[in-house]
Amino acid sequence: MTDTPTDVQLDPHPEDNSVVLARIGGSRANAARHILRAHTFQPAPGQDPDTFVLVRIDREEAHYTDAATQALRKAGITVDADPGLQLESDDNWTWANYPMPWLTREEIREVGAEAQKLHDDIAAGRLVIHRHAHDAHTVVAVGTYAAGYGVHLHGEDHLRQVTRTFDDQAEAVTEFARLYGDAVRPGPAPATAAEQRTARILAAATKPDGAPGRAAPSPATVPVYDGNPGDHEELLHSFFAQQDGWEKYRPHDETTIASHESLLMRVEFVHEPESGEPRWTVAAYESPVGERLWHATASASTPVEMVAVLLDTLISGAAEATEPAVSEKAIAHVAQPLADWTQTVAGRFIRWTPPRGDGAGVVFDAFAAQARLPADSRTWTVWGGDNADHPVWTMHLSPNTPAEVLHDLAFELAEGLCWRPRLDLRPPLLRAARAMHLDAPAHTVTPPTPAHISAGPHRHAR
Repeated sequence: MTDTPTDVQLDPHPEDNSVVLARIGGSRANAARHILRAHTFQPAPGQDPDTFVLVRIDREEAHYTDAATQALRKAGITVDADPGLQLESDDNWTWANYPMPWLTREEIREVGAEAQKLHDDIAAGRLVIHRHAHDAHTVVAVGTYAAGYGVHLHGEDHLRQVTRTFDDQAEAVTEFARLYGDAVRPGPAPATAAEQRTARILAAATKPDGAPGRAAPSPATVPVYDGNPGDHEELLHSFFAQQDGWEKYRPHDETTIASHESLLMRVEFVHEPESGEPRWTVAAYESPVGERLWHATASASTPVEMVAVLLDTLISGAAEATEPAVSEKAIAHVAQPLADWTQTVAGRFIRWTPPRGDGAGVVFDAFAAQARLPADSRTWTVWGGDNADHPVWTMHLSPNTPAEVLHDLAFELAEGLCWRPRLDLRPPLLRAARAMHLDAPAHTVTPPTPAHISAGPHRHAR
């Protein structure tokens, strides 16, 4: 921008007039950037470095715009604000039905500021949410900061608060499970309307003149199985940053190994897997020198949210108390999060697919559960893509995989959301065909009994 009498221009965002755009010009640009950042403005996506946006989870844009305006003018920086925006900024509104009516307006803002910081830490990956639960009329969660300490959170949006801190993740997760029991679910809760609004604004692009521009990739949430893979290398880095009890070594350039200090758990990560080779292999052993109890693999195209659930279930110890997922009771536990999905049986396979048809699925192979080499067989398959025959990504799990591991994966598959929709590269006619897909009548059955499973595949005499 050229040097003009107006150093900072404030306007409503074209996507949401309660959100503020700030455009910097003139000789005081560097000072203006620092002041705007100090008042929680951030660079607008898809714009030049001198365009900033203010969007907050606590809906306090007006207050922080006023504070920024005063700070800018005190520093000798001229500010020109859209008249409608200025009127909104002068309106000292309050929350309706605020649950803590004894707080003053300033104290309410302090609660909102803390909630905003937590939201920003989660969005930036500084705070990783491992599990959540519904407690009365709100959501509680447990997470870990990159520094290694754990926190318990209570509430959502502008009411989210830290209720307790812990020295490490294991302690925080264990106590969370004790407090909330069967209500605990893996990963963060689905995004709220306020979180979706914030993400939508931060993912939108605007033209320099303030008119709506070409949109960035759609910020709308999609089922996690329709998401793109995400950053697996970053997930590996985050895993080591949060886990003190794991030793990292790299026997080859293409492979990183994580070994638990107990020598009972192992994670292998292939940095550049060849076609058909898994990127992740997770395994558990009966003793430091014993046989492998169970293992799971994930392809390179698997969404990181699914792999994160697998890692979190492994390190939290939640899997240790459940039996392998091959009995009728254990299979029913795995299928519990898929109650609204279509369950069908075809020969040796039990399949679960979403109500709208293909796109993802869980498959149990009853014969593989009784294979001669059970540690290497693929008893369970979790997949995403156009259909089961041509999946985009897959996870395979051996027969002795604990039911709790599969239960948590099934829950994430059914309930998880993703902000990274998978790019659809198919020809238009194929995309239209999937959109018009009609489900065939399903043959719904109960899971097979142990007697069904134990029959196993027919084997020729040797």
